[in-house]
Amino acid sequence: MSDDRSSQVQKSWLERITQAFAHEPKSRQELLEVLREAHDNKLLDTEALNIVEGAIQVADLQVRDIMIPRSQIISVKAGQTPREFLPAIIEAAHSRYPVVGEHLDEVLGVLLAKDLLPLILEQHADSFDLRPLLRPATFVPESKRLNVLLREFRANRNHMAIVIDEYGGVAGLVTIEDVLEQIVGDIEDEHDVDEENFIKALPSGDFIVKALTPVEDFNEFFAADFSEDEFDTVGGVVMSAFGHLPKRNETTELGGFRFRVLNADSRRIHLLRLTPLRD
Repeated sequence: MSDDRSSQVQKSWLERITQAFAHEPKSRQELLEVLREAHDNKLLDTEALNIVEGAIQVADLQVRDIMIPRSQIISVKAGQTPREFLPAIIEAAHSRYPVVGEHLDEVLGVLLAKDLLPLILEQHADSFDLRPLLRPATFVPESKRLNVLLREFRANRNHMAIVIDEYGGVAGLVTIEDVLEQIVGDIEDEHDVDEENFIKALPSGDFIVKALTPVEDFNEFFAADFSEDEFDTVGGVVMSAFGHLPKRNETTELGGFRFRVLNADSRRIHLLRLTPLRD
């Protein structure tokens, strides 16, 4: 009898989901409510629900909501020698870099790190000319919708775009990974910390910290004194300091540290970059 009842409940929810997609919902909120109820009844797993919610959210977000701001762009000047620009590239460990002229608003193109491999064989690397290696830069306005940008990325096989403001100046940059992370969540990259460790030191003196790091462990590692009674994780401490669920690249200063959000979704913070503040 219980199996029959369970089957009827499952059928009922499947029918509601099918109906929601077969007939245009009155609102996105109604659609999300049906999906969340299906999740509560174990017809959708958490990962699938998060992906659907992320895909719906992307249509409401603009490039300005997720872009890496101008102040945090790591660029290469066209006139620099490899000896001058390679240390920054090695530390950042990204795959693409804007190449600029005299200032950041003069973007000449995009340099792929893999195109620098010939430098290893160059005997006179300091005279190496970057310009022949540059790929054309793609420019997008801050107001472009993420779903439109993702479609353009796929169609043009681009992975990075320079974001410009209303005056034509560089406001930031955005990558295809930034867009995809809004849908599927954290994508492992050079910032990620392995499963065993919650804290990773960077050559710059900063640290990558998982938001799930226990406050007790954080305090011990950094000789900090955050409340272990009020919060269980560093993510909870940081979210309390913000007073809201922060988006990527939002920063706050707390207890002698600057915290920058590297990854977060609609529910919680995932990854932080920590900079110790010096007096």
